[in-house]
Amino acid sequence: MQKADDQGRFVRQVSSFRNWVTPDGAPGPTGDGGFPAEAGRYRLYVALICPWASRVLMTRALKGLNDIVPVTVVNPTLTDQGWQFGGYDGADEDPLFGSSYLHQLYTRADPLFTGRATVPVLWDMKRNVMVNNESADLLRMFDTAFEGLVASDLRLYPQDLAEQIDALNPVIYDNLNNGVYKSGFASSQTAYDEAVEGVFATLDMLEDRLTEDYLFGDRVTESDIRLFVTLIRFDAAYHGIFKTNRRQIADYPRLQAYLARILALPGVRETVNMNHITRGYYSIKALNPTGIRPIGPAHVMALA
Repeated sequence: MQKADDQGRFVRQVSSFRNWVTPDGAPGPTGDGGFPAEAGRYRLYVALICPWASRVLMTRALKGLNDIVPVTVVNPTLTDQGWQFGGYDGADEDPLFGSSYLHQLYTRADPLFTGRATVPVLWDMKRNVMVNNESADLLRMFDTAFEGLVASDLRLYPQDLAEQIDALNPVIYDNLNNGVYKSGFASSQTAYDEAVEGVFATLDMLEDRLTEDYLFGDRVTESDIRLFVTLIRFDAAYHGIFKTNRRQIADYPRLQAYLARILALPGVRETVNMNHITRGYYSIKALNPTGIRPIGPAHVMALA
């Protein structure tokens, strides 16, 4: 059950596990130390439906970490017990503990945990503890922590753009990444109207902004990753299931070209699974009780 405030506005759960992998195991910005970067030590649990998990998958691919950090994909259909392992094409069994549901991993990490079991999750296979379940942290971690093992010329959070990235990220997050959810799970007309206005005002702003290849000129940054994961789901899922149907991304020429440009970056296409995305969103019983899934739109299926 999704939470709402007294005005019917969707309220997102706060992440609970906030340790960081660092090159030498020193403490990160939050949490405890003791998590040095090592090949094969950490396992990433994701749902391919989930934009928060997918932005970490994108970073993993762009930074060349696919062989360093193995991944486990859960079933795209969210059950009454949350994310489930196996039982769907492209979904994995839990290779560590044989868990049936992701919540069992959470209670293994913390027997007193009572929140929703969310993705992504980074698990330390050496210490058998959950490292982090906050995608924003994991995106930054994967950008720098493993560079002693896999050299990369790509910096997703370069210091010379840090201030600008930190200013743009909250706008994209609040109005668009989370804005579509605030629209879809609104339980009052006022909350819905407010959320939808924010979604399309932000899309309009971004369409005007994209006069170059990426949000900050010719360099891909974490802001591009944050934006892409919502854009790629918009026409196929959010436009319908979340009622953000004023326009599609296909109606924005620059955003549509930008979407294709990001999708063509090395390794990104492999992080997008439209089967899992549409299956997952249209299986949300509160929004789509019949579970019937639309077959399009064709322009998105052609992209991914």
